[in-house]
Amino acid sequence: MNSLRIARAALRVRATAIRAPLQRRSYADAAPDKIKLSLSLPHQSIYNSQDVIQVNLPAESGEMGVLAQHVPSIEQLKPGLVEIIEDSGSKKFFLSGGFAVVQPNSVMSINAVEGYPLEDFNAEAVRSQIAEAQKVANGSGSEQDIAEAKIELEVLESLQAHLK
Repeated sequence: MNSLRIARAALRVRATAIRAPLQRRSYADAAPDKIKLSLSLPHQSIYNSQDVIQVNLPAESGEMGVLAQHVPSIEQLKPGLVEIIEDSGSKKFFLSGGFAVVQPNSVMSINAVEGYPLEDFNAEAVRSQIAEAQKVANGSGSEQDIAEAKIELEVLESLQAHLK
């Protein structure tokens, strides 16, 4: 109860601040300007543009779409598809994971260890790699080999879902 009294006392002191109108953004308000986006790997930049309308991300907290004037944030990415929507169409990249940073003034950077355009993948090759990884994951190898195979399976199964 003591902490509740302290909180009430703080409310009385700052009552004018609470009564002041709050400026709020509603969910997914589209702003007229564009996102400045860079998609980078440790060894190269694979995408740079200042004319992006929306970016769809496979965030650990759930799938999310980012529009211009999005609230600044940092999101950890899970393996999956990043879709970049421009006036001329959309571009899709498969990332093994990484981080997306949304900064003020519609500036966004995505950093990943590995990433490739979706059209660079062969569905049959992915299926065969999944079969190999499943053998190792279900086999009697070392704990490290089994753990690595399970991570590989997670990434490959996510990739396979997007190739269909």
